[in-house]
Amino acid sequence: NSNRGRRKIYGQLLQTPEKMRKDDKIPWQEVRAFAAGKSHLFNVKIIKNVRWRASGENIVQLIIIRPLAYKLTKKSRLLYRKPAYLICTDPNLGIEELLQAYLWRWEIEVNFKEEKSLLGVGEAQVRKAKSVEKVPAFFVAVYSLLLIAAHRTAKFTSANQLPRPKWYPREKSNRTTTGDIINVLRAQLYSRAIDVNFLHFVNSNYRYAKSVFSNNPLLSAAFFMRN
Repeated sequence: NSNRGRRKIYGQLLQTPEKMRKDDKIPWQEVRAFAAGKSHLFNVKIIKNVRWRASGENIVQLIIIRPLAYKLTKKSRLLYRKPAYLICTDPNLGIEELLQAYLWRWEIEVNFKEEKSLLGVGEAQVRKAKSVEKVPAFFVAVYSLLLIAAHRTAKFTSANQLPRPKWYPREKSNRTTTGDIINVLRAQLYSRAIDVNFLHFVNSNYRYAKSVFSNNPLLSAAFFMRN
């Protein structure tokens, strides 16, 4: 009897994502998204109405992203990054929004790394249960407020930041790092403690600060140190 058994929810078996990427019958679509400081044009394949055992009876969509080409130098040969395969549990989500969310995911990893390496989240030596619960949340809140304050400060640009030490890698970047922000905050706190207008030298303040740093190299090192 054909009516026996569970209702069929799977259709024809699909090819593997790798085979679909190489299949010329499935067309590529161009989608523009922002990544690494500028807008890029990505080629993607979208396979709708996909059933996946891991998602149960939910319908998902498969996104295949063609590898981006790049060169290490202007004269070097053309290289390619690895392709990406995405499963989206929202079958109605637009490809532009989906792709941009995927590209921004790396910022979350940077967030975790900075919270742990720069602020020491998870390293606080506390013993009480409430402290163990609240201290990491406090560090994350401080980290968030630090970034928001820098974002809202219109004058906080690469032009008026503290110069990096000579040993620090001299990379050209328009992006302000969290280390730069912490350095400026530290300098402001130190300068207020010794009553020196460190960020905006004027007249006597400049001469006084110059003499202080020339006579005390340790003080100068404290202002310019980095984590």
